[in-house]
Amino acid sequence: MPISKRDTGHAGMNQTAKRKSSHVDIVLNKKIDYYKSTGFEKYDFVHNALPEIDHKEIDTSARLFSFNFSAPIIVSSMTGGFKRAGSINSILAEFCKEKNIGMGVGSQRQALENTDYLETFKVVRKVSKDIFVMSNIGAAQVADGFALRNLRKIIDMVEANAISVHLNALQELIQPEGERNFHGVLKGISDLVRQAGIPVIVKETGAGISGDVAGRLIDAGVSAIDVSGAGGTSWAAIETLRQTGQLIGRKFWNWGIRTADALAQVNALPSRKNVALISSGGIRDGIDVAKSLALGADVCSAAQPFLKALDKGGVKGLVKEFDEWLEELKGVMFLTGSKNLEQLKKAKLTKIN
Repeated sequence: MPISKRDTGHAGMNQTAKRKSSHVDIVLNKKIDYYKSTGFEKYDFVHNALPEIDHKEIDTSARLFSFNFSAPIIVSSMTGGFKRAGSINSILAEFCKEKNIGMGVGSQRQALENTDYLETFKVVRKVSKDIFVMSNIGAAQVADGFALRNLRKIIDMVEANAISVHLNALQELIQPEGERNFHGVLKGISDLVRQAGIPVIVKETGAGISGDVAGRLIDAGVSAIDVSGAGGTSWAAIETLRQTGQLIGRKFWNWGIRTADALAQVNALPSRKNVALISSGGIRDGIDVAKSLALGADVCSAAQPFLKALDKGGVKGLVKEFDEWLEELKGVMFLTGSKNLEQLKKAKLTKIN
């Protein structure tokens, strides 16, 4: 049964759980992408007619912090905090274990305030003890000290290997119940870095991270930046569609820095060498993954395409989606003469005017 058809009733849920459930329903059933593109279409790889490699020997393995992945792909922070999320996270954890890639969970704030759906997060480690897992907490909770006060609980809930702080100012602006006080976020992130004991990743939620913001985050000591640029899922769109008669979200539906532009800005920073760079925001196939790496990323992450594949085709659909991405990535590597990802990062791109 498609996940969009399971547990769709909201009876008995608290308001936060209802909101999280509706987010998933909207992603699966509505058009919520940006009108503008990621910017990847502005780049072409230079074809290598003499690749001088054996396709069978191409190595797609990637490394993030101390973890080795079979491919430079992470199932991005997606869900948790309502009944249906437990089965989704269980399937994703099993899939990531099978494919030897990492995953993130949705915002854990609700599970800290209300334990009704705590198991929807904890199930990840029940299914897989060894995969790379990212905790997830919002910028507003970092700013007000909530994340720091609950740091150990956030990490222990999923036995996290890294903690991800999501910057979602655009979503909070559009959301009626949004928290719009972002004063103190940078200091809160700096405090997390000092106390977490595991890598701290800072990610946007689809509106992109500029070079200037990335520089400040690097100075604060973060271990990785996920640019999460514009061109994929628009959270302004999701929050607009969740409401009736809401107007401001339509004005900001297309707001943000394109993913390719965000990557270029961050990668150009002299301090970029001190952090890992993650590409997300509209990553839709293996060619997008390849272009991301050539633009400076170490790994890529995505949520919407994997959630939709799972909803449409179950576990087989999810596996098929990933396998297609991997074959497309290997295709680019073969046609650029790249035996491994380090060589792919050096492959020549031309910018199309």
